[in-house]
Amino acid sequence: MKNTVSTIREQKKNGEKITMLTAYDYSTAKLMDESGINMILVGDSLGMVMLGYEDTISVTMEDMIHHTAAVSRGASDAFVVADMPFMSYQTSVYDAVVNAGRLMKEGRANAVKLEGGTTVCPQIRAITDASVPVVAHLGLTPQSVNAFGGFKVQGRDEAAAARLISDARAVERAGAFCVVLECVPGRLASYISCILEIPVIGIGAGNGCDGQVLVYQDMLGMYSDFTPKFVRKFACVGDMMKEGFSSYIKSVRSGEFPAQEHTFSVSDDIDFTELENDSD
Repeated sequence: MKNTVSTIREQKKNGEKITMLTAYDYSTAKLMDESGINMILVGDSLGMVMLGYEDTISVTMEDMIHHTAAVSRGASDAFVVADMPFMSYQTSVYDAVVNAGRLMKEGRANAVKLEGGTTVCPQIRAITDASVPVVAHLGLTPQSVNAFGGFKVQGRDEAAAARLISDARAVERAGAFCVVLECVPGRLASYISCILEIPVIGIGAGNGCDGQVLVYQDMLGMYSDFTPKFVRKFACVGDMMKEGFSSYIKSVRSGEFPAQEHTFSVSDDIDFTELENDSD
């Protein structure tokens, strides 16, 4: 069954946990879709895990459209959310609506995600008025990592917790149908999940949220540059891949691969020397 804004809201209402993972290409999205994932996030994290950047700041609209379109082609039932990259919505409400529209029209996303609370509520309101579903992103917002002074847990003191609660209320009022909470203390995230009517998806925010999201390279052990505390490796695919690559290299170098069963045949009656002479 196709996951939609309505079915995702219904999951929260019924107390059913919502599952979400990142994906950036057709093949991975297809595998996730066939596994029954509810939501796929085409995150600007692709800048780090796919393109090798130090952060998400350098990701462009063209990057996001390219990868979102690939994921959308592989996702039949999963609800596809595309990140709005840095400076694609902060500059003006007009830019936000235009770029959200591009992600929907060219990337074939089902919704867009943007970082920030009260300050981006005008953008959220305008995008939703244009019939584009919006997922808000609060807590540790990676596009603001330079302002935060690094990747740090948010909402640990009273003032910061109050701001997060206020921002969560604000994005809900502005029209966001869902919110992601990243790197927030578990008790605070649970409280926000309880007071909001819209679903709350956690990443490093404890198990009291309405659902969870992880970067798929992290949860499969494929990205070793940095592993956040909140990541659990559900499979060691990275190690399996390296074993496979090493085995391939060894087999090619020894001449074991390709073997006869991997080779196409031609009639023994054909004399290639004679053919070459005929061509002269």
